[in-house]
Amino acid sequence: MSVETAADPPTLGGDADPEVLATMVAAEAVLSRRFGARIRLTEPEDLGGSNRSCVVRVRVAVSPFSLPRTLVLKRYLQPSDEHCDSFVREAASYQLFTALASEDRMCPELFAHDPVSRLLVLEDLGRAPTLAEKLLGDDAKGAERALLSYSRSLGRLHATTAGREADFDALQRRLTVPDFKDPLAIDGGSALNDLPGLLAEELGVQTSVAVLECAERSRELLETGRHRAFSPSDSCPDNNLITSRGVRFLDLEGGCVRNAIFDAAYLRVPFPSCWCPFALPNGMTDAMLAGWRAEVRVVWPDLDDDSVLLPALLDAQLFWVWLTTWQFFSQPHAAQGHSSKLADTPPETHVLTDRWRRLANDALLAGADAVAEHAAAVGDRLRKRWFDDDPILAVYPAFRR
Repeated sequence: MSVETAADPPTLGGDADPEVLATMVAAEAVLSRRFGARIRLTEPEDLGGSNRSCVVRVRVAVSPFSLPRTLVLKRYLQPSDEHCDSFVREAASYQLFTALASEDRMCPELFAHDPVSRLLVLEDLGRAPTLAEKLLGDDAKGAERALLSYSRSLGRLHATTAGREADFDALQRRLTVPDFKDPLAIDGGSALNDLPGLLAEELGVQTSVAVLECAERSRELLETGRHRAFSPSDSCPDNNLITSRGVRFLDLEGGCVRNAIFDAAYLRVPFPSCWCPFALPNGMTDAMLAGWRAEVRVVWPDLDDDSVLLPALLDAQLFWVWLTTWQFFSQPHAAQGHSSKLADTPPETHVLTDRWRRLANDALLAGADAVAEHAAAVGDRLRKRWFDDDPILAVYPAFRR
């Protein structure tokens, strides 16, 4: 399918970014084919994107249909002859939710997409603040409400999409099947296999058989058929908008169906796909997990049982800590993703050390003594390697007042 348009190229001025122009031209073509009439877009606003994509807000200037006044365009920039799993996952993710009733739609509506230009035309959710902006602000109550809304929305997302794995797989097949069903499978297996040797080499910490058994249970979570639902994969605070209609999840490049326990443990780490998180106030993680649990118990009543949820939650938490530690030492570029522009963003070394401290504390409370002892030993070696004292990770700015 070729990308053609009856509309003239948008007039953006001499300083227009060529990628922005190309994105608008592609969008006009896709929308015109989709609706069977000319649609013209104007007033582009570059929303940043990344080195992989161009994201633009545009105004609908000419349309015979009742389209919204503004739209958001996202176009992937990889060469057309290269496979692009991220586009496939994101397009299938938005299609899955757009097909649901509006009250169950936890992300922007998809108006059109095109696999040739790798373009998504999405609902514009406006200038609502992100969860990150709430956490980095100065309103403690507002930040607390945003975190609780986020965790309950994540639970509703899981409850709504439980049992829809076949639908999601079918949507991906209509585009092209990704190389990996779950993005965690790319590095997750390597982390579980290689981290014990890496810890011995880098820190002189040995990993006991009991801890290795816990790691193997976390590997089994990747493959289990229970408690599976859609996951945004990268649900860091920058990728969640706090709107008047509730939290909306963005950036679904890693969207997949996996065991929802990994997302629940995401709340406990917290935010393992982000390398610049601060700490959460005491009790906040428990409150967030309670909110998530209240939503998913409707479809998975067994998760109301602590003997079912808590051991799996610890296994998934161990997985995230092992994965990010392996990435830090083996793939340094993975520890360069900052969602905060604050000058006092905690260094990755501080974040990683705190993750091992939390794992040790949570394992001790769960009665997993071997895991607690191992995590405490790793955390102690990391502190001695990087710090002269025993630093405590600061809470998010919103909670410091």
